[in-house]
Amino acid sequence: MSDLEIIVLNEEDARVAEASGADRLELVTAISEGGLTPGYDVIEKVVNSVTIPVQVMVRPHSNSFVYSETDVRQMRKDIEIVKQLGANGIVFGSLTEKGELNTPLLRKIIEFSEGLSVTFHRAIDEANDPVSLYKQLKSFQIKIDRVLTSGGAANVSLGLQKLQAMLKYGGPTIMPGSGLTLDNIEEIHGELKAKEYHFGSGVRKQSHFQCGIEPKKIEEIKRIISKR
Repeated sequence: MSDLEIIVLNEEDARVAEASGADRLELVTAISEGGLTPGYDVIEKVVNSVTIPVQVMVRPHSNSFVYSETDVRQMRKDIEIVKQLGANGIVFGSLTEKGELNTPLLRKIIEFSEGLSVTFHRAIDEANDPVSLYKQLKSFQIKIDRVLTSGGAANVSLGLQKLQAMLKYGGPTIMPGSGLTLDNIEEIHGELKAKEYHFGSGVRKQSHFQCGIEPKKIEEIKRIISKR
């Protein structure tokens, strides 16, 4: 059986997602910008409203995945608050200006995040070579629990080949995400057999983040990804 992670924006989303069968939540704000760090009050409310793990986005801006020292100080503060509020982990990713893995910064973030689960997010899909970056995450033995990726493409359907390569290589758990819907998950799961999947607008009414989560979609997706 594969796990299902759902993007949530607030306490109501979180409760509905958990009640419908989600295994884990990714909490973000500013979803139109790809997701930024949510307010501390929102983190607290969401964490206290569910029993399943909550991964909190740690991303101070949407300009790029290149961060300044000021950004790093802000992220360190955010991670400390995430710990204090009892979230399960963080969602983070960073690149150099050349589109390569920013290993020194990632090591710092891992150090700041001791005791938390860490997801490396879709910054990987902006890299020069997503498959090579994924191999680095394993070879450097940096503590990354999972990698959220569309295989370097605009969505999972277009990135299947690279996703298959990553899955075969072995390393941090590959969690396909972007463009997943109830209509395509059966075919995609048949191709990938991934251990985890990440859904956003695909579980919403009218497939839009301005609308609420549709419980029946989550229930049906869970049924589909339960198949081997």
